[in-house]
Amino acid sequence: MARTGAAEQTERTGRPNHPEPADGEEVYRRLLDSSARLSYDPAVEIDWDAPLPEEHYGLNPEWSTLYGTRLWDEMTERQRVTLTRHEVCSIMSTGIWFEMILQQMVLRDQYLKNPGSAEFRFALTEIADECRHSIMFARACEKMGAPAYKPKRLLAEAGRLFKATAQGEMAYGGILVAEEVLDVMQRDWMRGEDVLEIVRGTSRIHVVEESRHMKFARQEIRERLYGAGPLRRRLAAGGIATAAFVIVSSMVNKGVYAAAGLDPARAVAEVRGNQHRKAMMRTSSAHLMAFLADNGLLTDRAVALYRRVDML
Repeated sequence: MARTGAAEQTERTGRPNHPEPADGEEVYRRLLDSSARLSYDPAVEIDWDAPLPEEHYGLNPEWSTLYGTRLWDEMTERQRVTLTRHEVCSIMSTGIWFEMILQQMVLRDQYLKNPGSAEFRFALTEIADECRHSIMFARACEKMGAPAYKPKRLLAEAGRLFKATAQGEMAYGGILVAEEVLDVMQRDWMRGEDVLEIVRGTSRIHVVEESRHMKFARQEIRERLYGAGPLRRRLAAGGIATAAFVIVSSMVNKGVYAAAGLDPARAVAEVRGNQHRKAMMRTSSAHLMAFLADNGLLTDRAVALYRRVDML
């Protein structure tokens, strides 16, 4: 990966060469204004009773983990539709899992802070958004008839540890990782004419509201790291990369392949070698990687972890 000027500056001094963060309270007030104008209630915005057309996918086929493999070419159209529906529900289930972690970290961070500040009010607004998103994803998965896909036990316990201990830039960095990767995917899904309307609708709501959450997380990271030394940045970089590894590793449960009538062992093997999927993951992570580099959060150890899950 080519080094940016900011990344080179970080290596020399431990401090990225960027200006002082924007005034936080002004940023948070703008986010609150945006929330007042552009927020949605999925309970009324989504037609939960509408039938699901049999030929519509759960996500754009290009985002399927098997797209571009020999196995994909061998699958029937019904298997492809079924697979993409289970894949999107697995991603939504991972989203619910991490939204539960996110809410706890934000609440813990705001504990006893000034309730009169715009930061405090927006933090609680974000938590309210995430509650609605989790309910929305849960209803969508139920509508598509998918099971509750859960992370592996070891990863679930790693998430439990992260939510209990992560603070400051590490907590908000983990939040940003989860939101950025899903945002790129959902921007494609909501435009997919052959994608289920229930997925397109939930994606539209999530993209609009999560754009504010990402701005909030970036602002928090910039503020917490302004003037920080190299040791703190290395620790944060490692923690954020570990969170990214856990999140991305958990996005698509291998149970989705059995649900589509496939041999899970063969499917997992083909996914591991799928160059198309690797390229899509790198594309979805490009903006995030640039932000991390600019803030001194792409150390060698972090880069190695991002490469293991094809984010670099």
